[in-house]
Amino acid sequence: MMSGQTPIFILKEGTERERGRGAQHNNIAAAKAVADAVRSTLGPKGMDKMLVDGMGDVVITNDGVTILKEIDIEHPAAKMVVEIAKTQDTECGDGTTTAVVLAGELLKQSESLVEQNVHPTLITSGYLTAVSKSVELIKGLTHTVSLNDKKTLHKIASTAMTGKSVGSGKNHLANVAVEAVTKVVEKNGKNYTVDMDNIQVVKKQGDHIEGTEMIAGIILDKERVHSRMSKTVKNAKVALIDAALEIKKTEVEAKIQITDPSQLQKFLDEEERTLKKMVETIKKSGATAIFCQKGIDDLAQHFLAKEGIFAIRRVKKSDMEKLAKATGAIIVNNLHDFSSKDLGNAGMIEERKIGNDDMTFVTNCKNPKAVSVLIRGGTEHVVDEVERALHDALKVTAVAIEDGAALPGGGSVEMEVSLRLKAFAASVGGREQLAIEAFATALEVIPRALAENAGLDALDVIIDLKSAHEGKKGLKTGGIDVYDGKVKDMLKENVIEPMRVKVQALESATDVATMILRIDDVIASKSGGGGPPPGAGGGMPPGMGGMM
Repeated sequence: MMSGQTPIFILKEGTERERGRGAQHNNIAAAKAVADAVRSTLGPKGMDKMLVDGMGDVVITNDGVTILKEIDIEHPAAKMVVEIAKTQDTECGDGTTTAVVLAGELLKQSESLVEQNVHPTLITSGYLTAVSKSVELIKGLTHTVSLNDKKTLHKIASTAMTGKSVGSGKNHLANVAVEAVTKVVEKNGKNYTVDMDNIQVVKKQGDHIEGTEMIAGIILDKERVHSRMSKTVKNAKVALIDAALEIKKTEVEAKIQITDPSQLQKFLDEEERTLKKMVETIKKSGATAIFCQKGIDDLAQHFLAKEGIFAIRRVKKSDMEKLAKATGAIIVNNLHDFSSKDLGNAGMIEERKIGNDDMTFVTNCKNPKAVSVLIRGGTEHVVDEVERALHDALKVTAVAIEDGAALPGGGSVEMEVSLRLKAFAASVGGREQLAIEAFATALEVIPRALAENAGLDALDVIIDLKSAHEGKKGLKTGGIDVYDGKVKDMLKENVIEPMRVKVQALESATDVATMILRIDDVIASKSGGGGPPPGAGGGMPPGMGGMM
């Protein structure tokens, strides 16, 4: 280390550095700004956001994760909050706004503790104790949901779509979601699993939201390869072929020299014979409809049409896999090994005109393990928002079946856990008690936001909720009815959510809040050069060289 007052530069020129309270305050402010951006979308009376990108494309939504994905966020701490929404969406489908708003409120509460000189590590320790206790309390408030309890599953799907721009179509969409999920449930020992990839969602503008339907099979955005083929095939024997019904090119470069016109005719005849043989193999197996992942030669199309076999070519791999699950057919890579054992069944295959496009519907499959949902709506923006609402409904239904546990909504769980946490904090004592109390206060943000978005007095609502939960009767399931501002039993009001939505939101929000709290130094490189002149922002004060 050099003596004297010469500053030692260890960071690149133009690097910005922020330390201590300043860095913490800045990060917390950024996270709170993200939470505030989506807070007004929470609940049945939440408003929508219109997002316009650089190309002028418009997205209208109140789906938290969609809003945060579409906004171009620069601040690193704010990006961390966006990650919570993405995780929540992947894990639960619903609760993305809840998770982000909770994270913002946890940081807001921690800020006042930091100003009272409570060390960030003490706050994070208190928050971790609080979240662990909260999850334990939440599990005690759950009630079981079974696969056959369609009524409760319908309520769960309906709750997830409340506040979305689906209007009167909510009940119909909830029915579609429950029907689709219960079709693709797989038993894994004692538990159930739902692979969302087995539910194909197809959007088509036109008709109205009630025109959305669940198909016990697969929809392909394709039409038959030959106009002479029948548009409908009843009780179809389905063949799935992952091989080209074409003459293959040689693997090595080769030239064929033809010196005589009759040789050319022989060459063409041999090509025709080969293609005819392929079609005969398919016919012999008993197949009445084939779906080919690769190309089908024009001549092969002609032969297939002649034999009365329905055919579609260049089907996506993902669609082929769904077709296999829906029809029970086996995807064949080599026609030489193809036989009737590889065929699947579909009650009906038909080509329908939906809007301006011809689409193929493979329906009435006996026990399909893959199904489709065709979404309809008046405009492109409506169809997109219905898709987002349905994604939430499908996912929460699947999660409820997998975990078999549900909770009342309307802020009832947050209020009950908040009150119990405050009682628990007293038993912990010390400065950690302050952090647990701050966590408990932060949970009140959900009922408060629900009330604010409904135009109610948030303070009155919180007081009413507290008195209902703490009163003689102790209404644990009491939540806010945003339509009349009264506290009601959320189970009777059919406002039900899966347990995983609450637990995941709490844990993710706590994880990101504690991570941001522990940051006391932000060192940011400046992109694109420039930056301050030598000796300005890039260096460190004298005596800091020892960091290297």
